Amino acid sequence: MFERYAIFYTPPEGPLADFGARWLGWDNAKGRALAHPYADGLDVAAITATPRKYGIHGTLKAPFHLAQGLTQDDLLHGVQDFARNHAAVRIAEMDLAHHHGFVGLRPVGENPALGALASDIVRKLDAYRAPLTDAYIARRRRAGLTPKLDAQMLEWGYPYIFDDFHFHLTLSDQLSVAQAAQVIDALSTPIARALPAALDIDAITLMGEDADGMFHQIHRATLSG
Repeated sequence: MFERYAIFYTPPEGPLADFGARWLGWDNAKGRALAHPYADGLDVAAITATPRKYGIHGTLKAPFHLAQGLTQDDLLHGVQDFARNHAAVRIAEMDLAHHHGFVGLRPVGENPALGALASDIVRKLDAYRAPLTDAYIARRRRAGLTPKLDAQMLEWGYPYIFDDFHFHLTLSDQLSVAQAAQVIDALSTPIARALPAALDIDAITLMGEDADGMFHQIHRATLSG
């Protein structure tokens, strides 16, 4: 049994998954640590310390504790049922940029279908989530949530959902503008090689967090609706 669970997008086997695992130092598909690449003298281990535990991913439903009385198999069946009834979403173009303090890959332009998919996941799989702890609520509130974000956190377990959801694949910790420019320069070529012409969100991945705080892929469910 894992400590917490989450629903992520994870790239299928291939160049993007390989790049993300090497850069972040954690392969969430195989559950193993990897040596960081050399990147023009950058301290990659320090730059990626926070996102490392997740591996390469895009959050669709943020980590949560399992509701009392439910099992991992219950959650797995719920994820599989959801995937059978929802279609894949295509992201026509991704951009490597420094937003909200960190470097990541983000869709270029609006993508209503992706937002709708994420919103459905939040709503339809929320019955599997345990209530938030007081410690979690207090920690989130220290970040200075708006009343709207606070209400979304209390009702759905996470503040940045629905209209406030912005899909991204995180590649760094919080960085200054100058640090981010160095990272983007170092990553531009390997990202260009690894990133497909269009990114297909064709599956959702049930993830589990182990006792050391590292996330593992449990099952990648194809969106076949």
